Amino acid sequence: MSSARESSAGAQSLINWDLAAATAARLAPPGPELSAGEIGKAVENLRFNADISVPHVHDITGLDAARDLRDSHVLVVDRASWSKANTQSFSVMLQPALKKMLDSRSGVSMTPAAAAASGAITGTQLGAVLAFLSSKVLGQYDPFAALAPNSNVPPGGRLLLVAPNIISVERELNVHPDDFRLWVCLHEQTHRVQFAAAPWLRHHMLDEIEKLSGNLLGNMDSLVERAGAVAKSLRDRNPSEKTPGRGAILDLLQNPEEKASLSHITAVMSLLEGHANVVMDAVDASIVPSVKTIRQRFNDRGKDRGVVEKFIRSLLGLDAKMRQYTDGAKFVREVVAVAGMEGFNKVWQSAEYLPTEEEIHNSRLWLERMGL
Repeated sequence: MSSARESSAGAQSLINWDLAAATAARLAPPGPELSAGEIGKAVENLRFNADISVPHVHDITGLDAARDLRDSHVLVVDRASWSKANTQSFSVMLQPALKKMLDSRSGVSMTPAAAAASGAITGTQLGAVLAFLSSKVLGQYDPFAALAPNSNVPPGGRLLLVAPNIISVERELNVHPDDFRLWVCLHEQTHRVQFAAAPWLRHHMLDEIEKLSGNLLGNMDSLVERAGAVAKSLRDRNPSEKTPGRGAILDLLQNPEEKASLSHITAVMSLLEGHANVVMDAVDASIVPSVKTIRQRFNDRGKDRGVVEKFIRSLLGLDAKMRQYTDGAKFVREVVAVAGMEGFNKVWQSAEYLPTEEEIHNSRLWLERMGL
């Protein structure tokens, strides 16, 4: 028992998670200027919209899980808090892979000082990435934080609404704040409902993430060699060029096993994001009065990003996430058109019913496999 705890602690020391959170908080760009009163009202309003969005998700999806979500929390956070929350989730998701990497180094001695320096470097690098992301994310459902050691997160996880980003975007788009906040909450609460409807999904995703990250980190010699290829590709690439589909790093760091793992994770994420987008698209003016204006201006917003931001987004795979909305939503709509929402909801019953990446792009294959 003691050796298992020591192994787990050693794996966690490979990344200085506290430094990652502190670095992200230090590097994150400032949010919109708000008085204490404005902040209080915004937090209260976001909580209210998060609450009233759940019945709408139930009506649209037909998922009974939306009737009772008391096993998870809704938190309105700032950019630093979002980053810290994600270090906690990453520590859960990466722990098995980090342990595997530590085990592979069992014959290599490293002084405590060297280990601390390595963890600090990795933590700082992760913090820089989180700092960039922390100003882009509007909301995020986190199903993994409850599994962290000494976590006080409820079993169902937590929904994070990043207040400064939501306020920045609604101002940028010049849309009605209350309408925009409800629109965002509808998407994020759908993710919360998905995991409540499929309680097996959290551990299934952790298993798949472990496979992918374990493959990437398990063979350090191979990883270093492939990382060199990444560096060369970035040096030779023009920032204005279209970069590979899933983000340059993931596209280059793949062997056949990694490709299979990444394909499955991509399919699941496409399903989750696409389903949430379909829910948002089912919302009409009776729920969000200015929904047409919000959709148009939000979709047009991506066209105005600068070359540097587009390059970073593509490198990290954020543009791939936007394609997941499109691909997954098309799959969901096609299945619902043939089998109805009840037929589509079969997908939440078992991991065996999850679509493959091929089926995401050809819904007929999934419908045939499910006998629908």
